[in-house]
Amino acid sequence: MVPGGWILNGQKRWPANGSFADVFVVLACNTSNNQINGFIVNGGSPGLKISKIENKTSLRVVQNCDILLEDVFVPDDDRLPGANSFQDLVKALSFSCVIVAWISIGIAAGVYDACLRYLGERKQFGAPLAAFQLNQEKLVRMLGNIQAMWLLGWRLCKLHDSGRMTTGQASLGKAWITKQARETVALGRELLGGNGIVTDFHVGKAFCDMESIYTYEGSYEVNVLVAAREITGIASIRPTSRL
Repeated sequence: MVPGGWILNGQKRWPANGSFADVFVVLACNTSNNQINGFIVNGGSPGLKISKIENKTSLRVVQNCDILLEDVFVPDDDRLPGANSFQDLVKALSFSCVIVAWISIGIAAGVYDACLRYLGERKQFGAPLAAFQLNQEKLVRMLGNIQAMWLLGWRLCKLHDSGRMTTGQASLGKAWITKQARETVALGRELLGGNGIVTDFHVGKAFCDMESIYTYEGSYEVNVLVAAREITGIASIRPTSRL
């Protein structure tokens, strides 16, 4: 903190659409009290450097960036109210876990619909691909995954709306739903054979995009450990000797 405002230093990889953003919300550690605070940083501020991450194979429509802040001055008026601690950040992240979970459900359902249509239209040996037993098994497994994901997503929304959703529940939902969605789109890619890697049929794109969604807003492993900490009361993220 300096007279009239704050000085921000640090860097962040993967923020979305930073290459054309006019305003940035920055969460930074306040060195005076070791708490997470929120700030509004205007694009073009002196000391703010942005570079687009190139050569992505997943979620290519999103312009992810590397952001570097070197002695960026933020006036007191641009201090973000309500963002005063890590717990305030956790509340926002928990809700975003639910959003990402539902994105995964939508992608999985879209892939299932595309596969069902494709297998009904494409024929082999005089019969539609939907008539073959192995293909039917995969379709049923995909639909079963989607039904289960829908139910868990609905449950998370009910818990959130009633103010009873915990961080562990949000993390469990995001981890499990994205894992099942990842399996579902992989089955869809298999069902389309070689066409599963051609962008004309969209399933290959969904397959690649799901890899990013499985990882962001907390990787599967991190979210599982957050949920397990709530279940057991033991934070395995830290070494046992520090418990």
